[in-house]
Amino acid sequence: MAQHDYINRKPKNNKGGKNTAAKKPFPIFLSLAAFVLVGGFAYGLWYIKNNAEPSKLEAVNKPVKKEPQKLEKPVIKPFLEEIKQHEVKVEVKEIKSKGPYQMQCGSFRTHEQAEEMKAKMAFSGLIAEIRRTEGSNGVWYRVRLGPYETLRQAESDKNKLKRIKIVGCGIWGWT
Repeated sequence: MAQHDYINRKPKNNKGGKNTAAKKPFPIFLSLAAFVLVGGFAYGLWYIKNNAEPSKLEAVNKPVKKEPQKLEKPVIKPFLEEIKQHEVKVEVKEIKSKGPYQMQCGSFRTHEQAEEMKAKMAFSGLIAEIRRTEGSNGVWYRVRLGPYETLRQAESDKNKLKRIKIVGCGIWGWT
């Protein structure tokens, strides 16, 4: 039995086959219906235009001018005058500062690391000090700023340090 190549085989031309669709002519009925609709619409517009009542047309064409309303000056009532003349006495108390503040930005085991952070702070315009403390854990070198009179000044310097990527500074009372 001979092998047949079904994949590469070309289709046969079936002129009289089932797969061909017959072309239908554009129906005359649709074109006639469209013509009647357009003609009816045009006739309706013409009829409305020619058979409208003249009194209604004049009212639409000539708008009535209205006189502007006269504005009256507002009357100032007696209690409003009292409020304007009244003085309010308020006692302002000054808030006392809780004392000077300090900010610590690092605590290191070696003096070189503390000097490096102090130099970074100096580039941002802040002068820091290094304190050496000894405790049960050994020797620590702490980088501190201050004293600050207000907490707001300390927060301002803390934001300057954040801009140069020095984060983790703590603010507390001066001791």
